[in-house]
Amino acid sequence: MLQRKRNTLSLSIALITLCAASTQALAQEELLIIGSKEAARRVAGSGAVIGQEQMRLEAATDINQLLKTVPGIYIREEDGEGLRPNIGIRGATSERSSKITLMEDGVMIAPAPYADPSAYYFPTAARQTAVEVLKGAPLLRHGPQTTGGVVNMVSTPIPQDNHGAVNVSTDERGSTDFHGWWGDKAGAFSWLLETVQRDGEGFKDIDRTGDDAGFDIEDYVAKLAWESQGNRPKQRLFLKAQYSDELSNETYLGLTDVDFDEDANRRYGLSAIDQMDNRHSAVQANYSIELQENLSASVLAYRNDFHRDWFKLSGGSSFVNAANSGDAQAQGILDGNIDTTGLSYKHNNRYYESQGVELNFTLVLDQHAIDFGVRSHEDESDRYQETEKYDQINGSLVYQNTTLPGASDNRIDSAEALTFWITDAWQVNDRLNITGALRHESVDSNEQRFNTPDRSVLGARKTNESSEWLPGASFTYELSDQWQLLAGVHRGFSPLGGGATDEEEPETSDNWEAGVRFAQNGWFVEAIGFYSDFTDKSENCSLASPCSNGETSGTYTTGEATVSGVEFQASTSFELGEFTIPVDVAYTWTDAQISRDNALTGVQKGDLLKDVPEHAYSVRTGFEHRNGWNNYLVAKYVDEQCVSVACNRATGAQKATDNLLVIDWISRYQLNGQLEAFLKLENLLDDQEIVSRNPDGARPNKARTASIGIAYQF
Repeated sequence: MLQRKRNTLSLSIALITLCAASTQALAQEELLIIGSKEAARRVAGSGAVIGQEQMRLEAATDINQLLKTVPGIYIREEDGEGLRPNIGIRGATSERSSKITLMEDGVMIAPAPYADPSAYYFPTAARQTAVEVLKGAPLLRHGPQTTGGVVNMVSTPIPQDNHGAVNVSTDERGSTDFHGWWGDKAGAFSWLLETVQRDGEGFKDIDRTGDDAGFDIEDYVAKLAWESQGNRPKQRLFLKAQYSDELSNETYLGLTDVDFDEDANRRYGLSAIDQMDNRHSAVQANYSIELQENLSASVLAYRNDFHRDWFKLSGGSSFVNAANSGDAQAQGILDGNIDTTGLSYKHNNRYYESQGVELNFTLVLDQHAIDFGVRSHEDESDRYQETEKYDQINGSLVYQNTTLPGASDNRIDSAEALTFWITDAWQVNDRLNITGALRHESVDSNEQRFNTPDRSVLGARKTNESSEWLPGASFTYELSDQWQLLAGVHRGFSPLGGGATDEEEPETSDNWEAGVRFAQNGWFVEAIGFYSDFTDKSENCSLASPCSNGETSGTYTTGEATVSGVEFQASTSFELGEFTIPVDVAYTWTDAQISRDNALTGVQKGDLLKDVPEHAYSVRTGFEHRNGWNNYLVAKYVDEQCVSVACNRATGAQKATDNLLVIDWISRYQLNGQLEAFLKLENLLDDQEIVSRNPDGARPNKARTASIGIAYQF
């Protein structure tokens, strides 16, 4: 059960009950944080929308590959399939996407956004119709992570008539993907049923087993909406329920550099029994009403439950690191040629709960559009992690015994948060728009450990309270019909998590951006410079992304740091005979470093931060023919990234990842008005590099993969 005080949540529920006559369910548009690609190009901040058309054309199943086409985003791949993304934005580094705000349909989707924000759950990309990315001062409307940016996944909307679609594909290894949905509207009611079924065969081969690193995912969604039919007050109720489960043969164990060079798709037999087993369920209810012509209100209630048991080898990095240093015995153990005893395989078994209520009012007065509201939220991560002992004998794993968890593996991390916000978009005149924002986060976190497996004896307890005011302001100014200036500044905040102690302070930052936009005759060009100044730059430690000091839980504060850079994007299209050639280019340059010596941690001014590439490029282009046969190329390049802070002063080959260039080709042919066939070739050049060294060795991006499919609408 949640370890919490219930007063703030009860207060909010009472408030919402009293305001039932003045609350409003969110319409589909209100589940968005930006809206359209055109809106993103006018926002008083910086943003991007990967729209339904791009997702359809690219037959997207991996969110990493989609987001690599957005400037200002850093991706560190892990499994090559996009199952658990590591997404960073500007000053927010990418460790398990824990430093950015992740949402689906406007609801936070990290399993425990405050107490344990590492995103071991991520929505299935195949059932999304858009991805929104918001940066700069306007992101203060959302949270709790307010430094780098917000990523909002937009799921399939309810259709306005009897409509549905089926997408089926298979690849050369026998993997299959099925996505189907159907919905209708009758009078005041509309509904949608949807499922995604994924059977992935994987591209890695496990030593001595004949098995691959495959996965199975089932995802189900049901939506129901009601809209009032009278004149006033206009009302809408939206209900959504989601359930998914995943069984994937995924591991934390990577490869030595020598073995990676010989066969990047190899997996050691020590990882043969590693497996992730998880289940996720979510419900949300949105209700809205138009109180007056210029005043509306909305209420959102949500709950997410997530259980995962990632059974995997613990401490595999010790063998990999030793083998990288020339230890023949460690290499023999990895190869299965040398017997060893006492191998630990931990059930990383955790239950997550996250729930809350949000009330928001929108008031339009002359040239002002004002949002103000409150959210009461609580979440927890409950871990009970047993360890099984195995011996490796003649290359096989032989079970020995099970060890019950100690206090560090038998604990509950929890948090309560009460948040207020107000934003004002002020259209001063025809040319100038000023947006002001103020957010307040009050967070109480707690970690309770237990000294006995049955939890009858309490262990150590940690608590932390933080209260932060987060102001921000931004503006756009129309120089002409083609040129626009923008600039903004805001205060960033990242909660510490459930394991924080009283003396620890949350990560805060001052963030600036300024840029220019140009739009004319089908051209759009945008260049934005950004700068973030951190007083207490911190890393969230986990097994998936150990901190620079080697810790795998809690936080590691490196101290003062700055992150600066430039984001550039341009898009246009050309006509060449019967062909239309669209072109989209994105580029990000980033300088992320420690800005002051820290005697306590040993970092020095000029030390590079982890997980931030200096350069990242993407190019999307196509050849669209009038006969319905369209071809597209998507190229993405990412520089090497530091494995830990100060890799520029480190020695040895294992201090950073590799540079990576990946080119995908997609060919689509419209057979008729309802049926389309497509062929996709991922990683056309079959270039596999080390995209991650965390947690336990080198791991590759996805090998070249050919797939075919059909898309049918009815």
